[in-house]
Amino acid sequence: MKKANKKILSVLFVLVMGLSLTAANAAAPKVKLRMWNIFPGAVQDAFKSIVHDYNASQDKVEVVPEYIPLPELKKQLSIGMAGDDLPDLVTVDNPDQAAFSAMGVFEDITQRLAKWKQVNKFFKGPIQSTIYNKRQYGLPFYSNCLALFYNETMLQEAGVKPPRNFGQVMEATKKLTTKEHYGLAICAARSEEGTFQFLPWLIASGGNFAKLDDAKATRALQMWTDLVKKGYMSKEVINWGQPDVEKQFAAGKAAMMINGPWQISNLKKDAPDLKWNVALFPKDKKEASVLGGYNIAILKGKQVNESFQFLTYLCSKNVMAKFCRLSGHLPARSDVAQDDTWQKDPILKTFMDQMKYAMPRGPHPKWPEFSGAIQIAIQEALSGFKTPAQALKDASKKVNIVQ
Repeated sequence: MKKANKKILSVLFVLVMGLSLTAANAAAPKVKLRMWNIFPGAVQDAFKSIVHDYNASQDKVEVVPEYIPLPELKKQLSIGMAGDDLPDLVTVDNPDQAAFSAMGVFEDITQRLAKWKQVNKFFKGPIQSTIYNKRQYGLPFYSNCLALFYNETMLQEAGVKPPRNFGQVMEATKKLTTKEHYGLAICAARSEEGTFQFLPWLIASGGNFAKLDDAKATRALQMWTDLVKKGYMSKEVINWGQPDVEKQFAAGKAAMMINGPWQISNLKKDAPDLKWNVALFPKDKKEASVLGGYNIAILKGKQVNESFQFLTYLCSKNVMAKFCRLSGHLPARSDVAQDDTWQKDPILKTFMDQMKYAMPRGPHPKWPEFSGAIQIAIQEALSGFKTPAQALKDASKKVNIVQ
C-alpha cells in the first residue's frame, strides 16, 4: 500500500511540475521588437524575408517591421520623441545619424560592438558614419557610392580612355563634347543630391567640408565651373537631379556621367542597346567617393539586449549578403563584397572597389547647415554670380557659425 501511495504521489508530482512549467511558459510571451524601416516595394519584401527567417530561428523574440516612407521618417522620430512612442530599432540615412546621436535618441553600443568583434569587417566610410564623439551608435546595413559611367562607343570614337585624374577629365570632356552631346553630366542642383555629387571632387582635391575657404575646396569647385564655362558640361546641371543626369546619359546627350549603382537598372531599361561601362571616380590628390546608404540604430532605453541581437543578426556576413542579393543594394561589409555576386559582375565589382574610398557626409550633427551652404556656393559659382573662391569663402562664414 505504501509503495502504491508513493507511486501515486510521484505521478502527481510530475503532473504538477508539468502544469507549472506549462503555466510558466504561457506566462512568458515573446518579446516584440518594433523596427521602423524605409524600404519600399521589392526591397520591403526582401527585408520581410530576412525578418521571417529570424523570427523562425528562435522562440524568444518576434520582430515586427513597420514601413515609414523616407520623407516621413525624421518627422515621425520627432513626433515619437515628444509622445514617448518610439520603436526599438530604426533605419537612418547615414548623414542623419550624427544629429540623432547628439540628441541622445540612439543607444551607445560601443562596448557591445567591441565584444562582437566584427566591426573591422566593414568598409571604413560606412563605419565612420555611425560614430559620433568617438562612440558608436549603430551599424551600416547597406551602402552606395558614386563612380564614373561612360559611353564606350563615344569614348572609342574620340580616342579617349576613362579619365583617372582631374587633368584627364578636362582633356577627355573637351574631346568628347560635340554639337550632339556634352562630355560630362553631373547633378549640381540646390539639394542634398548636389552636395552629394560635389563631395567626391572636394575629397579628391584634399579638401574638407569644414574648411570650405581653402585652396583645396576652391580647386574642386573651380573644376566644375571651368567645365561649364568651356561648354563641356551643360549649364542646366544646376537644375538636374541625379535621375535627370541618368536620362541625359541614356539619351546620348552626355558621353560620361557621375552617378550611383541605383542607376544600373534604369540604364538597362532606358537604353537597352547602349554600350556603357563604369570606372573609378577620377582622383586628384587622392582616390575618393561619397557614401550613401542606410544604417540601423537602437533607440535609447528600449529593449536593448534583444535589439542588439537582432541588429548583429541583420549585419552578420551571411544575412547582409542575402539581403543585398535580394534587394540589389551594395553591402557595407568588405568581406561580403568578396562574394561572387559582386566580384564576377564587372560593373558591381567596380562599385565595390569604389566603396573603399567612399567617405560619409560629415558626420556632423549640423550636416544640413553645411550641405545648405555648399549648395548655395555651387549655384553661385556655376551661374557666374560669384567666383568659386568667393562663393566658398561666403559659405565658410555660414558654416563657421554652426561648428
